[in-house]
Amino acid sequence: QVPLVESGGTSVQAGGSLRLSCAASEYTYMRYCMGWVRQAPGKEREGVAAISTGGGRTAYAASVEGRFTISQDNAKNTLFLQMNSLTPEDTAMYYCAAARAYCLPWRLSPGDFGYWGQGTQVTVSS
Repeated sequence: QVPLVESGGTSVQAGGSLRLSCAASEYTYMRYCMGWVRQAPGKEREGVAAISTGGGRTAYAASVEGRFTISQDNAKNTLFLQMNSLTPEDTAMYYCAAARAYCLPWRLSPGDFGYWGQGTQVTVSS
């Protein structure tokens, strides 16, 4: 069973909104923290949002704070990323990720995640 499968990426105009979804398997969903990581062409991976086991704590990169919201649906083993007020700088491949061991979501460190989805492309045009 594929551990993480993202969907929802598409092209949108600046100022628009998108919601990304990540369907997780039972052994990856919320065992430890989960998050969203993005990578733009020519740039390093950037942790944009993370959530702790149980969903009690969330963390966001400064670049998306107030515009993006990470959430979960435990009944469906699904993680979401609601993205509002999108700008061209948000253009990137977005990856859903899950940790293999205890992690601190506010680190927003891609290196903390051991399971990765295939990515979903978000393109924001001006």
